[in-house]
Amino acid sequence: MAEGLFGRLSGRGHSSRKSFPVALSEEEWRGKLSAAQYRVLREHGTERAGSSPLDKEHGTGVYHCAGCSQPLFSSGAKFNSHTGWPSFWAALDEAVDTATDRSLFMTRTEVHCSRCGGHLGHVFDDGPEPTGQRYCMNGVSLDFHPGETAPTGSASSEGGRPF
Repeated sequence: MAEGLFGRLSGRGHSSRKSFPVALSEEEWRGKLSAAQYRVLREHGTERAGSSPLDKEHGTGVYHCAGCSQPLFSSGAKFNSHTGWPSFWAALDEAVDTATDRSLFMTRTEVHCSRCGGHLGHVFDDGPEPTGQRYCMNGVSLDFHPGETAPTGSASSEGGRPF
């Protein structure tokens, strides 16, 4: 797994050195999150492909950060990437930040919550139009709110792509 030996060798720690508006101690995060959520959000882990029910969620709503509840993605930007992880072509405005991830002997772009710094997954340049991006997210890092409407003006709040 990504958080195993190779993750430790890459120098990735439990949390980012950047300050975030939501900042808890490691003990507080452990008390707030399930073991799987903690492993992904705080230790930069990866859930097994196909293990998240959110990959097959096709309802209308908004996906929030499981760590701090910040809205991250609209269901209008969700698409079936056939990778086994929930995928989106855009995030809500200012909801996520990115960082270079050099673990596992490769360079990727890590996506994390802009409010708590929780690791969400990675973004790749092989997604559909209109952005060409594929935000490949760990379902355990997300909390789906069915029926919720994304903030207006967000890039991914207008329209969607059929599954």
